[in-house]
Amino acid sequence: MPVAAQGILALTVAVSLAGLAWPRLIAWSLFQPYWFLPRHRYWTAMSNGLVHANLGHLLFNCLTYWFFAFPLQRVIGNARFVELYVVGLLASNTGTYFKHRQDPDYACLGASGAVLAVLFASIVYFPHRSVGLLLLPVPIPAPLFGALYLAYTWYAARHPFGRINHQAHFDGALAGLAFVALTDWPVWQHDWHSLL
Repeated sequence: MPVAAQGILALTVAVSLAGLAWPRLIAWSLFQPYWFLPRHRYWTAMSNGLVHANLGHLLFNCLTYWFFAFPLQRVIGNARFVELYVVGLLASNTGTYFKHRQDPDYACLGASGAVLAVLFASIVYFPHRSVGLLLLPVPIPAPLFGALYLAYTWYAARHPFGRINHQAHFDGALAGLAFVALTDWPVWQHDWHSLL
């Protein structure tokens, strides 16, 4: 049973809904790179992944997580799944820290970086699956989706627009790929030979 995946999802939904009802919880949980070290707000490197800006933000992350987390955890197990999720969240906040550490007004929240680590780890484990997008009626092969998404987020992180933290998305996705490479290299080798 995917106990860890269920627990992370339940905790994220509960804390996010509490934050929407009690905005001070969101303010306490925000990751603010400029204040991270001076104010010793170390917990925010994890707590920001438990809160979301609105119901739409929460729903999108939860749906993506739902489709990829449960099949993945059945393959890698509870402990490694938790490690992957935490690594994805910390990696996404690390990149954000170095990019925005001189901006006192910048803050971010949401589980997107960790969710993308799960998604990209899933691509490695299930390379022959397809990924469906709401805007495109045709499923995209998972490796092609991964390559296109990395290219898009790399570009968007360097040409920011709107309020989306593309740097966190890019770093979380890379963290998922790196995690599998470091913990289960034969899967990478198998994928490479299959694609060739």
